[in-house]
Formats: sequence, C-alpha cells, structure tokens
Amino acid sequence: MILKNCYIYDEATGKEKLVDFHVDEKITAVKEEPIKTVSTEYTIEIKLSELNREIISAINQHSEKYILDCEGMITIPGGVDPHVHFDTPGFTYREDFYHGSMSAVAGGVTTVIDMPCTSLPPVTNGKNFDEKFAAIKNESVIDFGLYGGVCANNFEQLSQLMEELTAKKVRGFKTYFVSGMKTFPQISLLQFEAIMKKAKELNLPVLLHAEDSRVVSDMTKKYENANDDYFRYCNSRPAQAEVTAVANAIEISKRVDGDLHVVHVASSEAAKLLNQVHNEYNITYETCPHYLYFTQDDFKRKGSSLKTAPVVKTKKDQTELWSYLEEGNCSFVASDHAPAPLKEKQTGSFWKDYGGIPGVQTLIPVVFSGGYKKQKLTLKKFTEVVSTNAAKRYNLYPQKGSLQVGSDADFAIINPNISWKFETKELLSKGETSPFDNELLTGKVILTILRGKIIYSDAAGIAVEKGYGRYLA
Repeated sequence: MILKNCYIYDEATGKEKLVDFHVDEKITAVKEEPIKTVSTEYTIEIKLSELNREIISAINQHSEKYILDCEGMITIPGGVDPHVHFDTPGFTYREDFYHGSMSAVAGGVTTVIDMPCTSLPPVTNGKNFDEKFAAIKNESVIDFGLYGGVCANNFEQLSQLMEELTAKKVRGFKTYFVSGMKTFPQISLLQFEAIMKKAKELNLPVLLHAEDSRVVSDMTKKYENANDDYFRYCNSRPAQAEVTAVANAIEISKRVDGDLHVVHVASSEAAKLLNQVHNEYNITYETCPHYLYFTQDDFKRKGSSLKTAPVVKTKKDQTELWSYLEEGNCSFVASDHAPAPLKEKQTGSFWKDYGGIPGVQTLIPVVFSGGYKKQKLTLKKFTEVVSTNAAKRYNLYPQKGSLQVGSDADFAIINPNISWKFETKELLSKGETSPFDNELLTGKVILTILRGKIIYSDAAGIAVEKGYGRYLA
C-alpha cells in the first residue's frame, strides 16, 4: 500500500513535510516526490474521505493494489501508551484486554504496555506471568508489552522472582510507595533500594508510583472527620506526598546509579526535583492527560469521574507540566487507563468511589487539542510525547514510535480541523464514565494502521479481529 500526502514531522531532517509512504508490514520507502512504480501495482486510489467498511476490508486483503490519499492530514507513528491497566484476568468487570485495546486504537494508540498490579494473580513471578499471558495472548487488536511487578509480598524471593520475569521479556518493574491493593502491597525505602540494585543488574527500569505513605496516612487522619467530598480526598493526597516520595526515590536511585521512571506525576514541584537530575542520571518521568487538562476546581462539575491517584492539582501545576513537556524535561504523556463501572465510580461516597479513568482513547486527542493546537507543543514534540519517547524509554524504538524505513508500519492519522465534543458513549472501553465527557476538542484520529493493516477508521470502527495484536518480546 502507498499512503500518499501525509503531513509529518521527519526526525531524520528535523523538518515538517508532506511525504508518501510505501508500506507492507514495515515502512519500505519514504519519499517527498510521488513514489513511482514500474508495474501495474497500485491501480486503485482511494481518498480518506471515501473509506467505508467494504473498502477497508478490500485494502486489508489486497493492500498491494491500493494508494490511500491521506489528503495532507497529520500523520504520526502509532501512539505508544506505556501505562494501562487492562485488568485481564481477575478484574474484567472493570476492563479487559479486548475492550481496552479497542479503546486504544480508536484513539490512535497502536502499542500499550500493561501494568502488573491490577490482574489476578498479579504479575510478580514467572508462573503468574504465564497465567496472565495465556489469558490475553489472543485478545488484543494492538501490539502490547507487559511489566513485572515487585511488592512487599514474598520479598525474600526478590532476586529469583525478578529474574523469572526478566526471562519473560517484561519491559520493567512496577512498584508502589503507597498502595491500597491487598494483592500488591507497598514497599519500604529499604526494599526499594534492593529492587533498584537488582533491576540494574538485570538492565531494566523500575517504575514507581511516587506518593509517600506516611504523608498520605497523616493527612487522611487529619481529615477523617471532614465532609465526604472531593476536598477531603484532595487534602488527604497533597502535593507534598509526591514531593517527599520523589525526593526519597531520587536519593536512592542516585546512590545505586539506578534506572528510575516515575509514573503519573501530577505535582509540578515533584517534577522540578526530577528536572534537576534527569540529565545527569537515568531518571525520567511521565505525566497524564487529566493532569494537563483539569484542575481540582473541575471536581465541582466532574465529580468522581475525575478521581485518580495522584489527584489532579492546581492551575500552576497544570501550566508548568505543559512547559516541562515542551522543554523535554517530562519524557512523555501516558494515560494511566484504569476504568471502573458506575457502581464503583458512584457509590454515594466520594471517599469510597473508585479512583481511575478510561484514558487511553482520549490520550492523543487531548494532547493534540490542548498541546499542538494551542501551540504549547510543536508537531515534533507532540509526536515525541505520545509515541517516540515512550518507545525509546522501553526499548521498542525504532520498531515502534518511528516513521523511518524499516520501522513497523504503524500510523495514527489525525484531521487537525475537526472540532468535536467527546462523549462517554463513544468509549470502546468497558468504562462507563469519563471526565472528558462533553469536552470540546480540536483534532480527531480518523484512521489507525498497525503493521500495514487498517485496524480502525472513524467512519467504520474496528477493522480487525481480536488476536491481531502481538506480544512485544
């Protein structure tokens, strides 16, 4: 297939340009001049606006016959979301790998890395990994990786368990400084140092949920008699919880010369600490779309649909996180996709309402609308923070996150001129509520391609069967 008239950021030249791609499963050529063929191939030319289910099926069966005119639409490498909770097996009433992967592809994400903590059993050893993999290997419509997890359970077997997971080709090790999960309890600072040392030996990063358990515990007690509303929850998880946890993690990581990635940073003060060390040490961090779009003031209109941990912060935090993305201090944006049914999100007690949102489908649209369209991010930086940088961080690049010859032919094609209101009913996730419901966005993913096959179009929906996605070993 030829993808014609694609507007891209070209990392090889550092320029934005209009190009044609020649693809099979890989990108085989990138040309600024029309690609000339000497055979009778590519005799059928179709415009993006002409796509329907029948035409997509024909293209996927006989791609060698087709030229797809992308009509100058913005084209980026398929999105890479390295922070999702797809919950299979064990919590599939909240989300499962099939629905989560469909939701991803509708948002232009072609690769995810799934967290180890929200499945039963948690992915904390080789046997549990095998059980998880057996349950998901034929369920995904997109490519995927997995993390291993390290928690306080069975810590005396730390070395063996981390080695077992490394043999399964996990992309890193997730751990928590504060956790409410009985099957995945938090670790101490001493344990964290042992994890960092072992992960360094195994040449894998440690991913940290950085909120300090003592700060959270103390503030929870302080506000235990307050009204059961979002003020109480926000006060129980202040920015200081992130700042303290990040400071401790940095100190330990520097001491052992470890490889640390801090997930879902919401506090700009915590981010500043990370900014100070990321050039000198192997320490990186991510933020999330909800921290870039909402503040605590939005709880008044969004309620528990916006409840997450860490909690969204202030306008100052939001503004500074955007600047850290553009400056390159914050490596990328990840969704922390973690939906739940209404019965868990709307219990009648804000304190008990489930913390988590279905974010993978809205990741690229929100960052495009709030970042690129509002000139907070260049096309180069937008491409990096939703695709390239995460692929590089987890050793998926240039197979993923790239538009180079030889990379997987993964594309998200965006119409930058469509203004639209996102509605929860559009979710392909099992999630039943989203804080982005009724939010006006500019720029919409209209086509997603994975390994040269159209897997989603805005006009026709999902175009492949479950199981098309591959495990990225």
